[in-house]
Amino acid sequence: MGAAARDRSAFGGRAGPRRLIGAPKDFRRRGREVTRVSPSNADASRLAPTRPVAAVLDRILGDDAATREDAVALMRCPAGDVGALCAAARTLRARGSGRTVSFSPKVFIPLTRLCRDTCGYCTFRTDPHTDPRLYMTPEEVLEVARAGERLGCSEALFTLGERPEQRFPEAREWLRRRGHRSTLSYLREVSELVLRETALWPHLNPGTMSRDEMAPLRDVSVSMGLMLENTSERLCGSGGPHEHAPSKRPRVRLRTMEAAGALRIPFTTGLLIGIGETPEERVDTLLAIRESHARWGHIQEVIVQNFRAKPATPMAGADEPDTVDVTRTAAVARLVLGAQMNIQVPPNLTARGYETYLEAGINDWGGISPLTIDYVNPEAPWPQISALRDKTERAGLVLRPRLAVYPEYVLRRPDYIAPSLVSRLRAAADADGYFKGGLVHDEHRHGRASA
Repeated sequence: MGAAARDRSAFGGRAGPRRLIGAPKDFRRRGREVTRVSPSNADASRLAPTRPVAAVLDRILGDDAATREDAVALMRCPAGDVGALCAAARTLRARGSGRTVSFSPKVFIPLTRLCRDTCGYCTFRTDPHTDPRLYMTPEEVLEVARAGERLGCSEALFTLGERPEQRFPEAREWLRRRGHRSTLSYLREVSELVLRETALWPHLNPGTMSRDEMAPLRDVSVSMGLMLENTSERLCGSGGPHEHAPSKRPRVRLRTMEAAGALRIPFTTGLLIGIGETPEERVDTLLAIRESHARWGHIQEVIVQNFRAKPATPMAGADEPDTVDVTRTAAVARLVLGAQMNIQVPPNLTARGYETYLEAGINDWGGISPLTIDYVNPEAPWPQISALRDKTERAGLVLRPRLAVYPEYVLRRPDYIAPSLVSRLRAAADADGYFKGGLVHDEHRHGRASA
């Protein structure tokens, strides 16, 4: 994992609130059967052969928030303790979301792949020479959105490169001809178009933004996102994966996350693991997310995403995290962030055995598309929904489609949604806040069309 650097988070690695809110009962799995047990009988902590780890788990299951010291102990615990971590994480998941595991039927819209940054692991980024189209046109965006709507999708995921107009004159000229000074201005136009012309709900991932830049986008989307990735400044240093990526500076990404909170925008963030970070740096990243959510209540989901090595990148020869590493990190994320947080691991980034992550207490599979590929990880096809459902049910859980914003915001936090969208959004949700519809065809070939 590299040198044992112990960079503190932007908030000093503070532990945050000492109490976590949990329901009064949890569940214990026995094969495919799920039965209720009282917390006093839950023995997940007793499964840990290492006494200090058992003590940490016992405190967390008793509703104490994990301290930095606790979280580091869990992230570094012996392999023999990981089963106990997972059992405790499942107990917390049951308190928060019961047996439900969600996913979002989506289309992936790569509005532009031009980017001012150059990350050591990325193949999403293009330049005007390799991608002379520069941007998708409004007509192309609408074509993809309408095709997704016909297949029963609910989310239009806009993912794009960071401020390409700052680096490429071709991008500035393309935008100028269409009446825009920035990519964010153009993003607002096409997001509004999708909202007006289809039943899809935009989720926006345009990179780092100020509060003033983010505010106009709130009215044309139901959620936004930015992977925090890691709070370590060390990874931005010479030879690091973020050396040539100014937008990956932790303080810049943390400011974006805080701006989303101040604007009451449901926000998705997460960790990218396996890029040279230490266990302590993973913990500091989780604590920074927890601190921000404690202030604003806006973090709707935390993704634990595993690095995938790609040819022709500086990190092509780097080791990828194995399933055990991802499982441990997902379980610690649940234990640090608590029962109410939505935790996701993308299933397409693990070719075999992704169902293992259900054992780590996750409750969401993220966006799955019947139409478009994962442009960030094009080598990794989405799983079939029927297979995802089968693997979820084999774990004694229930798979449900959701909207681009989580049920708790739809039903109980309308102030986090633009007033003009509240009634329409609730009409698209069922009584529990999940997506009323679903994919028209479960058995389909994923990624058969490209945007």
